[in-house]
Amino acid sequence: MSSKVHEDAHLFTQRVWISLCLSRGVTGGEYLWEVLHVAGVEMQLTAAVSFLTILHEESVSIHTYAHSFLQIILLHLEHRDAGVSNAWLETLLSVIEVLPKETLRHEILNPLVSKAQLSQTVQSRLVSCKILGKLTNKFDAHTIKREILPLVKSLCQDVEYEVRSCMCRQLENIAQGIGTDLTKSVVLPELIELSRDEGCSVRLAAFETLVNLLDIFDTDDRSQTILPLVKSFCEKSFKADESILISLSFHLGKLCHGLYGIFTPDQHLRFLEFYKKLCTLGLQQENGHNENQIPPQILEQEKKYTSVRKNCAYNLPAMIVFVDPKNFQLELYSTFFCLCHDPEVPVRYTIAICFYEVSKLLNSGVYLIHKELITLLQDESLEVLDALIDHLPEILELMSTGGESSIQENKLPSLPDLIPALTAAEQRAAASLKWRTHEKLLQKYACLPHIISSDQIYYRFLQRMFTIMMTNKVLPVQKAASRTLCIFLRYNRKQEQRLEVIQKLIEQLGQGKSYWNRLRFLDTCEFIIELFSKSFFCKYFFLPAIELTHDPVANVRMKLCYLLPKVKSTLKIPEDKHLLQQLEMCVRKLLCQEKDKDVLAIVKRTVLELDRMEMSMDAEQLEKEKQQEGRPVNEKTFEKKRRDIKTPTALPKSIPIAVPGPSPSAPSTSKEIKKSKLIRSQSINNQAFHAKYGNLDKCASKTSTAAYTPSVSGLAKTSMISLTDDSFRTRNASSLPPSFSPNTPLPSTSRGTGNSVDPKSSGGKDPPPRKATLKSRKSNP
Repeated sequence: MSSKVHEDAHLFTQRVWISLCLSRGVTGGEYLWEVLHVAGVEMQLTAAVSFLTILHEESVSIHTYAHSFLQIILLHLEHRDAGVSNAWLETLLSVIEVLPKETLRHEILNPLVSKAQLSQTVQSRLVSCKILGKLTNKFDAHTIKREILPLVKSLCQDVEYEVRSCMCRQLENIAQGIGTDLTKSVVLPELIELSRDEGCSVRLAAFETLVNLLDIFDTDDRSQTILPLVKSFCEKSFKADESILISLSFHLGKLCHGLYGIFTPDQHLRFLEFYKKLCTLGLQQENGHNENQIPPQILEQEKKYTSVRKNCAYNLPAMIVFVDPKNFQLELYSTFFCLCHDPEVPVRYTIAICFYEVSKLLNSGVYLIHKELITLLQDESLEVLDALIDHLPEILELMSTGGESSIQENKLPSLPDLIPALTAAEQRAAASLKWRTHEKLLQKYACLPHIISSDQIYYRFLQRMFTIMMTNKVLPVQKAASRTLCIFLRYNRKQEQRLEVIQKLIEQLGQGKSYWNRLRFLDTCEFIIELFSKSFFCKYFFLPAIELTHDPVANVRMKLCYLLPKVKSTLKIPEDKHLLQQLEMCVRKLLCQEKDKDVLAIVKRTVLELDRMEMSMDAEQLEKEKQQEGRPVNEKTFEKKRRDIKTPTALPKSIPIAVPGPSPSAPSTSKEIKKSKLIRSQSINNQAFHAKYGNLDKCASKTSTAAYTPSVSGLAKTSMISLTDDSFRTRNASSLPPSFSPNTPLPSTSRGTGNSVDPKSSGGKDPPPRKATLKSRKSNP
């Protein structure tokens, strides 16, 4: 049975149990008890989880839950199977959080007195330890001192080391519940005694509890009681089991921080040297032998040593604070170097995670670890690279500015070895199967304009982004490269380089032979709209984008339809009136000529959205127009015209085909807008062009072969269009933006210009244009 099927079966069984509990358990627990009495391990585990789910989902009230299910939970705490017993115990500990105090006292605390006695089984006493740790926060200090603490002391002195260790680990919760005074008088003496216990696991539990409770104790307790215990524990750790070293290395940073200020200089130096020794533990035993020749016990020991060094890497930021960042180069740089070059991946992975914290702590001394940054960027393990790049922009910013210091000597004027390391890291990620790491790295490259010059980006990274967009097979990676490329373009101030990038985007993507490239061009257009000004998009990308309404691939047309509302949002009236006319004509032709039913459905929805959109207006241009007409600027008139312009624009049935730029013979913009609004209204009413668009499918059959005159007066005639209009043939040379070449300027649809589109072909990269038939088609009855 596959894991998925097994998981589904388990969930189904769990829901069945929940239904059974709710139907039978509420009226009485006898039936459930009988079922569980003969149930196997799997059913017991499912039942325990089901009881917990009922509690979390609040399917019944707390009173009903306690009445129906609490006794069943308590009866199964000592199940012979340890896994089942732990499952029921976890359920009980969650229930304790919500039960009322009286129920806890009568149903749990009172029976616990007998369950914690030496005459009970070890399992019963272990369960009692964990329950006591949970109950402490539910009662007042008087009840805890009188009823709970005697049981705690008894279990701390139990004859079984397992029970002593378990009770010791609950002392942290108990100390937080009873306050500082009782902790010092009751808990601390127990911890001191347990720290000298003959059992290794008991001593370890006492040490970890002491470290976690350092904040509770005052300076005298720390210096006179805790510090000597910790010092003795560290001295004996190398002679003890490796598990002691693993725990000690993990808590060492917190320990040094908690005891900071009470160390003598000699003690300070000893703890620092102890940390350094742990950082290289096991490395001196490297002998170059094959793993198959090493005895298993040695391999196990080396794994534990690796865990120790990994914990040391985790604690490095705390140890930098311990020695003071100003002393890093003298005291800890060699240790940091060893951790960055550790032979084990988990150690280097952990130091890569901490690299940003180390950089922040060093501040103006961040230049000291520049070489280690390059080392980790070039690490052979992609796990290390993935951990490092999470904060790569912040690290590079600190590296390039020298932290917060303004001292020039501490700054890095250039990072000559950074660029090769970054490019090598990207190529390594691209060659692997871990595309998420590759995607993340490309996203982080967006910070490079703040780190290196635009020339360095242009010559070392831009072409690589193009290559990824056109050749990589993973869509998220392609989109990440596209967005990063747009950011590179955004911060590039050299016009020649900008124009070349735009040219490549339009020619290689927008007019590319592969439909996949044309889809990526639309993604790029979306990023351009997000990152650049509206005028920039309209000037360079508006016409190439809407030209894809004639794309032979339905997926491209469909994606463009989704993008059209964003495209329209870049327009400003009145200066972009000609582009609005182009957009409306392209959409109307889609409505009339689209054959793909999925695309047509999306077109219709897009038309509704476009129709509801409000157009942005240029108030300054509108005022100039009024002044040119010789009328004084009147606030009421100005507001009226502003409202007219912001009125949602519908798509007319008949619209002139306009090239970019205003016609010299056209009437004033404000008059055109008012007249166009009136004609649109009449056209919509006459042609039933309403929200349902029920007759849009028959649009093509109603068209005529009559010639269309691109004039304003043509708006008022009919909604006929010419399917043979050369200005809008699919992939016709006259409809495309001009092809770019080193000697040809880019096409410009900039606002306020009157240049028409250069009628050059796209170089034959796409299929030949499909000529529309001149024969009128009859509409279906």
